[in-house]
Amino acid sequence: MGLSVSIATALYGISFGALSVAAGFTTVQSLVMSLLLFTGGSQYAIVGVVTTGGFTPASAVSAVASSSLLAMRHSLYGLQLAPILDLPGLRRLAAAQFTIDETAAVALAQPTKAAKRLGFWVTAVGVYLGWAAMTLVGALIGEQIPDPRVWGLDAAAAAAFLGLLWPRLRGREPIAIAIAAAVVALVLTPTTPAGIPVLVAAAVGLAIASIGEARRVNPRRRPRDRQTDRGMTR
Repeated sequence: MGLSVSIATALYGISFGALSVAAGFTTVQSLVMSLLLFTGGSQYAIVGVVTTGGFTPASAVSAVASSSLLAMRHSLYGLQLAPILDLPGLRRLAAAQFTIDETAAVALAQPTKAAKRLGFWVTAVGVYLGWAAMTLVGALIGEQIPDPRVWGLDAAAAAAFLGLLWPRLRGREPIAIAIAAAVVALVLTPTTPAGIPVLVAAAVGLAIASIGEARRVNPRRRPRDRQTDRGMTR
C-alpha cells in the first residue's frame, strides 16, 4: 500500500515541478521547496499565490499564510501518530518532517501497531524520494508542457486517497462523516481561503465522531427498559 501511494504521489510531483517553473521559480528553488517544505498542498498554494501576484512582499506574506493554513492539518496527524511511532528526541523531529497526508493515511489504515509503523516509514521514504525526483523531472521539462494539468497528474494523489478511504467506509458513521466532510469542503472551497475548507471539514467530521462515541458510551435507554424499572420499584 505504501509503495502504491508513493508512486501516485511521485507522479503528482511532475505537475508541481512544471507549474513551479512556469510561475517563475528556478529548477533548484523548486527542488529545494520539495525537499524542505515537503507538503504538496502548501507548495501548490505558494506557487498559486506567486503566479497571481508575482514576487512581491505582499505575495510573500500571502503565500506563507496560505501555506500555513493548509499545513495546520498536519498537527492533527501528529497527535494521532505520536503514540504509535513513540519516538524520542531527534527521531521525533525526523518523523514530524515526514508527517503528511500520505504517511498518516497509510499508517492509520494498518491493523496493528507494528504494521502502522512500517507503513509510515515505507511511505515516508518512498514519497520523499519520489516527490523530489519527479519535482526535478517536472521542472526540467516544464517549458515543454503547455499546461501540466491536462495530463491528469493532479488527480493521481486524489485517486490514491480514495483507494485508501474506500475500504474503511463500512457502517453508517464512517459514511456519514465522509459525506458531511465532502459537502462542507465543496461548499467552502469556492468562497474561503485555501486551507479553511480542510480544517472546517475535519472539525465537522470530528464532531460527528464525538457524538457517535458519546452515544456508545451512554446509550439512550429504550422506553421498555424504563417501564421495567418503574415496575420493579412498585
